[in-house]
Amino acid sequence: MLEPSQFKVNEAWVVFQLNDSPIRTEQDGNFNCVALMDAASGFILGTAFVSASDSEPSDFEARRLFKAGWAHKKQHPVTLFIPKGQFQAIVPAEAARHGITVVSVHESELSAFTNDARKGFREHVQGRRA
Repeated sequence: MLEPSQFKVNEAWVVFQLNDSPIRTEQDGNFNCVALMDAASGFILGTAFVSASDSEPSDFEARRLFKAGWAHKKQHPVTLFIPKGQFQAIVPAEAARHGITVVSVHESELSAFTNDARKGFREHVQGRRA
């Protein structure tokens, strides 16, 4: 299992979906919130709201996420972890554009990074206590 203590700040980032179920809006439909997180610190570097009908952020949204990540330390990580079966085209292409190695791992291996963020999102944005 991967752990934050295995990494230095900005050595690795994680992309994952913050919400458990789609965020419903009357005007624009359903969305998922995709987060970019520093693996060592757990700091959320950026988020993108993606239509629930899309499998990953658009080219524009992916560029914006990586730009937000860059803004914090003025560098990109060596590695980007993504959950297996998710974010398979656009996010890895954007990572490659910046020389970042993409590692696809089972989502359960990312739980040490994602659990607290998901719990906080559930409690504060979706209004449900975990």
